[in-house]
Amino acid sequence: MSADIKVPTLGESVASATIARWIKKVGEAVAADEPIVELETDKVTVEVNAPEAGVIAEIAAEEGAEVQPGDLLGRVDANGAAVTPKKEAAEVDAPKTGVNAQQEAPGPVARPGVGALPAAAKMMAEKNVNPAEVTGTAKDGRISKGDVLAFVNKPAAAPAAPAAKAPRAADVREERVKMTRLRKTIANRLKEAQNTAAMLTTFNEVDMSAVMGLRASYRDTFEKKHKGIRLGFNGFFVKAVCAALAEFPAVNAEIDGDEIVYKNFVNMGIAVGGANGLVVPVIRDAETKSIAEIEAEIAGFAKRAKEGTLKLDELSGGSFSITNGGVYGSLMSTPIINPPQSGILGMHKIQDRPVVVDGKIEIRPMMYLALSYDHRIVDGREAVSFLVRVKESIEDPRRLLLAI
Repeated sequence: MSADIKVPTLGESVASATIARWIKKVGEAVAADEPIVELETDKVTVEVNAPEAGVIAEIAAEEGAEVQPGDLLGRVDANGAAVTPKKEAAEVDAPKTGVNAQQEAPGPVARPGVGALPAAAKMMAEKNVNPAEVTGTAKDGRISKGDVLAFVNKPAAAPAAPAAKAPRAADVREERVKMTRLRKTIANRLKEAQNTAAMLTTFNEVDMSAVMGLRASYRDTFEKKHKGIRLGFNGFFVKAVCAALAEFPAVNAEIDGDEIVYKNFVNMGIAVGGANGLVVPVIRDAETKSIAEIEAEIAGFAKRAKEGTLKLDELSGGSFSITNGGVYGSLMSTPIINPPQSGILGMHKIQDRPVVVDGKIEIRPMMYLALSYDHRIVDGREAVSFLVRVKESIEDPRRLLLAI
């Protein structure tokens, strides 16, 4: 009896995927719910698990093929037997006889890997290593992490001498790598935003002294009370933005045809760096959550983004976004809105600068803020006033507690 392996539902607004890698090959044994193939969508990488235990009987769609939900990927034979890899030529010598034949026990034989252990598979994906080129020495010829390290670190083979009549024309200093679906989608969406929205950016600067002092005073107590959750700056900015959006709802709205859709909630997108590029997971109903809850969700997003395990429903439905180029050292930038959203806040590097306070020059930790917005729906007065409210809440966090 065989069971079909099909493309699962890929989530909101995701219509297709590309087969990134077959983890299992035809003839290999699999356990129920064991990952057997990776699909790459325009948002995240998805693992498809075996529907039941058995043997991979058929692969219906090869790596690189584009598939849609419900398409057949392959089949698992519940009654099949795993295929035993053929012996290498070195093993098929004339049979030994006499005492030596009785005393010699067969040792492990390195051969091209027929599968990879999880840690090895992850490392090969990160280092763009073709599994077919790696010799597996683990049980049943599977590739171990050590095998991958040995492959990556082995000395490069000496290049063959070029033929006298065939000079090389290509520049060996160049390398061509096919764009991933995620990278292509990021490029298309950013260009779509520039082509569709009447996008402008307004700037302000914020004195971080109050938030930094509050954080320094309560960081240890906060982390202890909330079981390891660290108190960062993101929680303050999310709360400040939610308060400003309540006052200026157009910045949290979107255009749908000839209608403006106003949101009575804030689904806050937080841009984080992932294994395959920038992703924007969403904190749902952020206006109802505490700073501790917000910091916990952001920490979870960052961890899963690096591991490539974010779920599709975590990446959809945002109504406003925040991006922090300051973690990479950016002093000022003009972020691009994430359609169909109408606004995005850009945070930047905190830098000590001389500012005038009560008629005196003082050195304060300052951050430039940037709000990019769709001028079709957000007026300049609203955009500037929104950014001023965010600035005021950060410079005096008591305003957040008093909702003023």
